Amino acid sequence: MPRSSVATVLLLSSCALTAASSTQWKTQCLSLQTSLYLENTTILNTTYIAAPTNITTPGICRSTAPVTSAPLCRVEFVINTTSTSAVHGEAWLPDTWYGRFLGLGNGGLGGCVDYVALDYGSSLHFASLGTDNGHDGGGGADPGDAHQFLNHPEVIADYAWRAVHVEAVIGKQIVQAYYGKATAKSYFLGCSTGGRQGTQAALKFPDDFDGILGGAPAVNFNHLLGWAGMISRYFGAPSSPPEASPKWLTPDLWALVTAEILRQCDDLDGVVDGIITEPDACGFRPEYLQCTSGQTTGCLTPIQVEALKNLYSPLYGLRGQLLYPRFSPGAEADSVGTALSPGFFPFTSDWERFVILNVTEHDFSTFGLEDIELFDKQNAAGIDTFSGDLSAFRNRGGKFLTYHGRRDPLISSTNSKRMYDLIAHTLALPLLDDFYRLFLVPGMGHCGGGLGANAFGQGTLPGQNAVNASSHNILLALVDWVEHGVPPATIVGSGVDGSVRTHCRYPQRSVFSGKVFVCAD
Repeated sequence: MPRSSVATVLLLSSCALTAASSTQWKTQCLSLQTSLYLENTTILNTTYIAAPTNITTPGICRSTAPVTSAPLCRVEFVINTTSTSAVHGEAWLPDTWYGRFLGLGNGGLGGCVDYVALDYGSSLHFASLGTDNGHDGGGGADPGDAHQFLNHPEVIADYAWRAVHVEAVIGKQIVQAYYGKATAKSYFLGCSTGGRQGTQAALKFPDDFDGILGGAPAVNFNHLLGWAGMISRYFGAPSSPPEASPKWLTPDLWALVTAEILRQCDDLDGVVDGIITEPDACGFRPEYLQCTSGQTTGCLTPIQVEALKNLYSPLYGLRGQLLYPRFSPGAEADSVGTALSPGFFPFTSDWERFVILNVTEHDFSTFGLEDIELFDKQNAAGIDTFSGDLSAFRNRGGKFLTYHGRRDPLISSTNSKRMYDLIAHTLALPLLDDFYRLFLVPGMGHCGGGLGANAFGQGTLPGQNAVNASSHNILLALVDWVEHGVPPATIVGSGVDGSVRTHCRYPQRSVFSGKVFVCAD
């Protein structure tokens, strides 16, 4: 059966619960608030949403959210994880349900329910559940504020691993109570922090999910934040104003850097299209931009060139050990909100202040490798998430799909290669195709955006479900793999410009055939 038809078969052949009328579903939904009693859990509110609308959302992250997937039951709840910590969340339970549970991840230092993913999951008839990851804020509308971690180790534990676990345990109980039937298969969807959460779930609680879709995973977390802090320092942060530092590059100079990178590396894949298919093959030499005698504009000073050399080189530790890969050439073009933005990178500063040091003020002008060693030594609540031992998840039949944009300016896509290789080495497997597949997406930024065919059903931004078929939709491909044993050999992406491209699973390479890109060993 062609993979393009699998999604339709999944929807038509599943045992859907649709027999009840909308009146019956509404009555059942509203009764949950007074009839459902779960361990350490309080149902705060239930609402039956009969038609598409905008809803008011709690917390500081978002004031309204669209619901396009109605009719559904919206369940708001809180789970007390300890006496000093709690996880708030929502379950969206569509009238038409195919027996599937979908747990959702977060972003950044993440205390925001992912309403985009809630709507996306329920539109595909998953019973979908998202949480604030144990605190209100630290992502979304308030990306740099994580003061809730200060002197609250249990809140840190919720963020590091526990929130997704209770999301799975309690979420499935809510689903069973509502539909009167246990979940047939359970899935996880997330990107960035969500990718790390999915990885952590596979490592610590391999029975929670049958299939995990974790994009751009923020694994190797301590070194990731340390690397971002070092990038800030390379370009003079925390100098104020930023341009006071001789290392600082203005937006015009960054545009000059991107243009030179493309001049040196765009044609490495055989096509000059603004997309560097394999950034790891780009040996960018910033010296070409250094000012010559008498030149004062449209060029870089030796100090700025040195900063770029540091940026596009791997980060090594005090004993010469590799800490983190280099920044991907080309990704600087999408640098807003990253460590290349003015000021010291807020996620790193918040993590060091509120988690590592338990202080509210700290001088980051001397941030360096010693700070990263401190991150490693403390490894708060086991946050690092850089183990290759997925044996328990593999042995119980779990399937893991991950993807990473090659123009990601927040998390190096090369690190996802490292994670793949770490798992392969740990499990002594040359390939992980039977349970773990990584798709690298040329031109794509962080979880989406950027250039090229960057929409393939990942569900992190509106409009990413371009084609409702498992050949073009990575979430439906995961369902196909888990429930029908058909693994995705490729994923086809679509671009806003109408472009289409086949994305390859690592360690395959994307090679230009003279007409299109194909996958080659």
